[in-house]
Order: sequence, then structure tokens, then C-alpha cells
Amino acid sequence: MPHLPDFRSPAVLLAHAKHTMDFYHPRSIDPSGGFFHFFKDDGTVYDAQQRHLVSSTRFVFTYAMAFRRFGDPAYQAGVRHGVRFLREAHFDRTHGGYAWLLRWRNGQAEVIDGTRHAYGLAFVLLAYAHAVMAGVEEARPWMAETFALMEQRFWSESAGLYADEASADWQVLSPYRGQNANMHACEALLAAFQASGETHYLERAALLARHITVRQAQRCDGLIWEHYDAHWQPDWLFNRHDPANLFRPWGYQPGHFTEWSKLLLQLEAQSHHLDQDLSWTLPTAAQLFRVAVRRGWDAEHGGLCYSLAPDLTVCDADKYFWVQAESAVAAALLARRTGDKLYWDWYERLWAYSWTHFVDHEHGAWYRILDHQNRKLSDEKSPAGKVDYHTMGAAYDIVDVLKDVPAA
Repeated sequence: MPHLPDFRSPAVLLAHAKHTMDFYHPRSIDPSGGFFHFFKDDGTVYDAQQRHLVSSTRFVFTYAMAFRRFGDPAYQAGVRHGVRFLREAHFDRTHGGYAWLLRWRNGQAEVIDGTRHAYGLAFVLLAYAHAVMAGVEEARPWMAETFALMEQRFWSESAGLYADEASADWQVLSPYRGQNANMHACEALLAAFQASGETHYLERAALLARHITVRQAQRCDGLIWEHYDAHWQPDWLFNRHDPANLFRPWGYQPGHFTEWSKLLLQLEAQSHHLDQDLSWTLPTAAQLFRVAVRRGWDAEHGGLCYSLAPDLTVCDADKYFWVQAESAVAAALLARRTGDKLYWDWYERLWAYSWTHFVDHEHGAWYRILDHQNRKLSDEKSPAGKVDYHTMGAAYDIVDVLKDVPAA
């Protein structure tokens, strides 16, 4: 077991974020455009051509956050490099929207999958918002443009939530509805408010949060199911045959319970900007976190499991990096907000587990997935979609929490 540092030290967490960023920078930058998306444990690029919208946007986030924390102009240049790729490669000037998957060769983009995803647009909005906060002012109108596109193509006034998927020409809207796209839209809207000060972003974030974590949860025994039909009724069978699906896994997700806990407390912290009652956010956040750790924690090997069946038994015992990272942020936020030592205990437990099993202390970054006994399943540290946006984002969020908390 590696030596455990003081996880309540901002210097320790910032050093860890920098060590993680060093795994990606500068090797992730493709001089011909955008970023490389597929990395082995040692940093070797194993697919230089595929470009996924989620990775393209999350790289903008990680470079923007690194610039704001460390001030290195190379990071700001990385933000501009990433934003340029979003506009010149992913963005469809004919139909509007962003291609989900590209092949990038010799400076040219070939669309492999042009499907439009609300989840993808949420990350486009997040990327532009963080680019603006990193001083890339040209992204400001694109932030507003992206929100308008989400409103036009995916927003349902009757449901008060975003739909999920459309064809490349927008002519066919899938009947599938999912909470995940709305959760990340909430995250992006909070960032857009932070970048702009415009309260309509915050109002929409609060509406999404209440509809998913209260209204929809009431249809699922007070918890957040992932999948719904076109009328926002729970679809208990969707992807039952594919429980490890990258973006739409079957089952309750303890990691999404705690990620919502984080977002609810971040939303509550902005309540003074809204003329509405947000007193429901704290008890909801606490309930979601407690169910996640009570039902999802592996008492024998440590770590939070990936998925729970409808009866709340573990149905996927693998451990995913992002689940541990988001849960640590939620624990810290709940600890600060409530003063309850229980949450600091969980915070320390989550970090100790992650530091011991997930963090690659030699090469940097976190391993992506471990099995029930904490064994790596492959040497692919960062396939499409990862880029350690969760882990570096967690470190930065916790540093902000610790500013307001007395030293342990």
C-alpha cells in the first residue's frame, strides 16, 4: 500500500491534479488538430485517428481548469486548440449540432457517427463555458448558441427535461429518455451561469435537478433510475442485456447518486441568485449519498461498485474510477455543509481506496476500471470518453471545499 498523504491538504490535491495532467500534456495534443483520445497505461497512443465528442469536449475542460489553477499559458493554448477542433471538425455547419464520432486523418474529418446526443451537447456547453472562464472569449457566443440548440432540438416543455437522441439531420427523435444527459446538462448549466452570470442558466439547472431527483425519483422508490420511455416512465429493461454500456448502463448507478449529490449542493450554494425554495436539495443529496455507500460499498475489497439491480443488490461489482472520484467530492461537500463527521470518514475512506488501487503513481492519471478484487481488466488507461475529467475536476472541487473548512 502506498503512503497515504493528507487528503485534506489543498497542496496535496493540487499536486495530484498536476501529476494527472502531466500524463496527458503535451502528449495528448495532435498538432494536426484536436487531441489523441486513446492511451495505454504508460501513455502510448493506441488509436491516433478516432475522435469522440465526449473526449474532445472534456479535454477543453481539463485544459481550462488546469490553466485557471496553475496559470501555464500552454494550457490556455490547449483550450483554444480544443475549441478550434470542436468548431472545425465536430460542428456540422449544414444541419447544426456536433458529430458524435469522427475519424481524423491528414487534417480531414470523416464522420463515423453523426447521431445527435443531448449528452454530447451538454459537454459542448460545458467546454465553451470553461473556455470562457479560462479567458478564451471567442467561445462566449458559442456557449449561448449551444444552449439555444439544446432548447430547439431536445427540450420538452411538458416534461421539463431534455430528450436524448436524434438523427444527424434532426428528422427523427428517439423515444428513449435518460437521466444521464439531463444530469450533465445540469452540470453544464451551472458552469454557463458561472461563466456568464446569466440566471436563466441557473434556473434551468434547478428545474432539471428537481425533476430528476424528486419527480422522477418518486417513480422509482425515491431513487434515480437511468432509463425512461418517451413519457418519462421508468424502463426497467432497457440495456438489461448490456449492463456495462459506456453511456447507458442498466441498473441504479451509485456513482450517479453521488454525482447528483454533488450537483445538488453546488446548486444550493447558488440559491441566493434564485427566487425559489431550494431547501429540498440538502436532504435529497444526503439521501442519495447514503444509499450509494450503504448499498454500493464493497466491504471486503473496498470501493464503490458500478451498478445495483432494482432490488438494490449489486449487479455489476466492477469498480470504475469516476464513481470513486465523484463520491469523494460529494462526501466533502456534505461534510462541509452538515458538519457531520460521517461524511469526512467516507471522504477519507474513498480517497484511501482510490490512492491505493486506482491512482497510477508511476505514469500518472487513474486506471479506468478494476474488477471486484481490484485487478485491472486491461492496460487501456484512457479510452474515448475518459481523459480524467472526473478525477482532476474532483480534486479542484475539493480544494474549493477545503478553503472553507478548518484543518483536520
